[in-house]
Amino acid sequence: MARDENAIGTVGVLTVATRGQAGPGEVLIRIRGGSESFLAWSATPLPKGATVLVTDCLGPRTVDVMAWDDSLGEAPGIPGSNEIPRSGE
Repeated sequence: MARDENAIGTVGVLTVATRGQAGPGEVLIRIRGGSESFLAWSATPLPKGATVLVTDCLGPRTVDVMAWDDSLGEAPGIPGSNEIPRSGE
């Protein structure tokens, strides 16, 4: 199975804490019209329930993540855009 480039840039939630370089956790992300779990590696340990950003795909069903804090909450819409706001993405 090849790298899953579609996962890069998505935001997810850790369902299993990461342990930094000591071991991966698990992240649940919205992708391909549903939700999927991936092994999640991070540079530093991150707790279960943390919101994370997928920064790279390391191989089949394995991603690199970093802590993510969306201080704006839901992103504002672009005036004049026909984009449909999607909650939670």
